Amino acid sequence: MDEIVLTAGALYVIVLLRAGGTFAVGWLAGAGARRSRFAGRIATAKFGRAERAIQRWGAPVVAVSFLAVGFQTAANFLAGSMRMPLPRYLPALFVGGAAWALVYATVGLGVLDVLGRLFAERTALGVSAVAVLLLAVCGVVVYRRKRAALRSGDTVAEES
Repeated sequence: MDEIVLTAGALYVIVLLRAGGTFAVGWLAGAGARRSRFAGRIATAKFGRAERAIQRWGAPVVAVSFLAVGFQTAANFLAGSMRMPLPRYLPALFVGGAAWALVYATVGLGVLDVLGRLFAERTALGVSAVAVLLLAVCGVVVYRRKRAALRSGDTVAEES
């Protein structure tokens, strides 16, 4: 149990720094965009409505984003660039970060424990499992690259 608490605490600090940093970078990028030559493009009524909606309703999205793989960084950056007020953002960061840290600490340690036992008791099975996992990852990467190449090929063919 102590191992889970220690791991969750470390992961919580990491996620607070990472997500808070992403929010800060988004805040700075938004401020820079408002002062740049793009300021006229983002000073529209539609953009203002979107900004107000994110400022008001974005906190639940930020909190839930910690449980969605691949969405967390975008949600925190968008919250920062759209100037979500800190009194709304920080509770979402603390709650979502705690959920993320607990899930990754418990599930992550469980997976590492299972893999450790598998390698210690049945090394051949452990090596086979890792090989299958690597092949699956490689297969997904190749599939996505081929699909992206076909899409860009279709776009080039349509433009000519």
